[in-house]
Amino acid sequence: MSEKQTFDLSFFMPGQTVEAEEVKVPISKRFVDKKGNVIPFVFKAITTERIDELEKENTTFKNVKGRGRVKDLDSQRFYARIAIESTIYPDFRSKELREAYSTQDPVEVAKRVLSVGGEYANWLNKAIEINGFEDEIEDLEEAAKN
Repeated sequence: MSEKQTFDLSFFMPGQTVEAEEVKVPISKRFVDKKGNVIPFVFKAITTERIDELEKENTTFKNVKGRGRVKDLDSQRFYARIAIESTIYPDFRSKELREAYSTQDPVEVAKRVLSVGGEYANWLNKAIEINGFEDEIEDLEEAAKN
């Protein structure tokens, strides 16, 4: 018989975890302050529960012959929504930016603000990385190209 090993679970109890920190990252050289300094974007990881909600919001079901009802995740939209919610500054959901870009969709605002080459992809990649999805970067880059 082996002895039962005990582990200290107190580290995982409510109130013991450290809240996700804000991370400042330059996404584009085009956004500069009056002194010419690049303005960093500010990110913060979102909760697993919110990521699950975003996945549900971006999932549809299709009837596929021979396979029945099949789940279809709009991964491009899903990752963009994670990025929107993880980006504290600039707040692409703000009324001011949505009105300035004549759209109610914060994803469209982000696409219009980050309109040069790899800016949008850089932004998506950083948001995904901050939320712990590093393994899926290749898929994200491919989705951002489309």
